[in-house]
Amino acid sequence: MIHDRKSSYSVQTVEMALEIIELLADGTAEYSISQLAQKMGINRNKAFRLLSTLESRGMVEREESSGCFRLGLTALELSQKILRTASLIKHAHPVMEGLARKHDEAVYMTVIKGDEVVFLDMVDCEQHIKAAPLVGQRFPFFTNAAGKVIKALESRDLLERLFKKKKRKEGLPDLQQLESELDQIRKQGVAVDSGGLGEGIISVAVAVRDYAGKVVGAITLLGPSFRMLTDRLENEIIPSLQEGAELLSAKFGYAR
Repeated sequence: MIHDRKSSYSVQTVEMALEIIELLADGTAEYSISQLAQKMGINRNKAFRLLSTLESRGMVEREESSGCFRLGLTALELSQKILRTASLIKHAHPVMEGLARKHDEAVYMTVIKGDEVVFLDMVDCEQHIKAAPLVGQRFPFFTNAAGKVIKALESRDLLERLFKKKKRKEGLPDLQQLESELDQIRKQGVAVDSGGLGEGIISVAVAVRDYAGKVVGAITLLGPSFRMLTDRLENEIIPSLQEGAELLSAKFGYAR
């Protein structure tokens, strides 16, 4: 029963914290602790504790002269990240649909978060045999084509820091071998991986860039190895993915 009470309290606290953010996000108004407490129907002490926690995370900021609170930089940065992600999916989906229809294979939009690849959006194929849907799942970047094609544009120093950061080396590839593979991907502009996302699964990925040339994600196509033959990859799938990535990059202002 104690566990249930704590769980209930935690949910209530999160709801109140979100309510504060919504109030501060509504227009340009700033609120004092007393005003926020009154609007939310809670005592001043509870409002102070909530605001202190949010302030420590940069979600709200206190104006020194008035003592009133407004949205903080962290909240604004978070909103920009959400908008960028939504914009990426919005622009990418029609391109993904075209590729999925053309090749009848599953196509994903993927991004890097730290050292992991996140599968954001998917257009599935009509094939009877296909990989399980991966939307929302995360994988170490070195296990798949999407992670490799994005990380190929980063420096060796970043890879070395990653390997030093990992206390347990099990599952990590050889650093020299990985660097050699990424160098080859960097030259070719495309990554192909076999087995990293499951036995018999091949992934192919091409990076998408924004107006500054920064990689914002990768268009990734997945299929079983018996359909992803070398001739088909080289003459059909890879040229199509490159064309799709160029089209999507152009929507973000990228020009060679």
